[in-house]
Amino acid sequence: MPTWNNPRSVLITGASGGIGAALAESYAEPGRTLVLHGRDATRLESVAQTCKARGARVFTLTFDVREFDVAIEELRSMSEHERIDLAIVNAGITQAIGGGEVFESFGTAREVLAVNLEGALATVAGVLPEMIRRGSGQIALVSSLAAYVGLPRTPAYSASKAALKSYGESLRLRLASRGVAVNVVLPGFVKTAMTDRVKGPKPAIIAPERAAALIRRGLERNRGRIAFPRRLAWGLRWLAVLPQPVSERILRVLGFGR
Repeated sequence: MPTWNNPRSVLITGASGGIGAALAESYAEPGRTLVLHGRDATRLESVAQTCKARGARVFTLTFDVREFDVAIEELRSMSEHERIDLAIVNAGITQAIGGGEVFESFGTAREVLAVNLEGALATVAGVLPEMIRRGSGQIALVSSLAAYVGLPRTPAYSASKAALKSYGESLRLRLASRGVAVNVVLPGFVKTAMTDRVKGPKPAIIAPERAAALIRRGLERNRGRIAFPRRLAWGLRWLAVLPQPVSERILRVLGFGR
């Protein structure tokens, strides 16, 4: 039976702050189990305590998603002991190019891809087999509106989110007949510590709590793409289909071309 209207258990990676913490607090209520993941044990425990105070049953996981074998094993073990109805694959990082730099180093780009893409795939590999076995479940992959148009200050981040978007859309079609829903979340600018580190324009920026509410509403409706804010999402989708010289000129006018 579909569970996306009322998941009784929710896994959230990257739950120690930002969108992940806001989602954890949104889903925290009596009768629901939360499995919260994050690398910062202190911050994660603070979020867990808030969720427990709201009546949720909470487990915490602190593995590094870049340790792929460990991540897969931890999540498969958890899935076998605690049914996961909804897995929100949210853990991610960004490394913006500084004012004096021309391009990202290979090491920086590799680290971003390891967390945002390979770590996400490892998370899916950890929870998906049990969902397929029982014929139900939901996986939300948190990509970004940067998946539509690459932003010049964050090329590896944009690439990782574009790949995650494509992966999620492919997986959604593949798993629909198995009772597993897959949703791709495409947020715009959200006021988080990670976003604060990136210089440049941040149009239509919203609070993490607002982002969590929009994500939750989209998941409850099982929307394939959950893109917001709406106007920014539409604008970037149009930029992606316009002739390249036109879209580049628009990005420069908006302050993204440097």
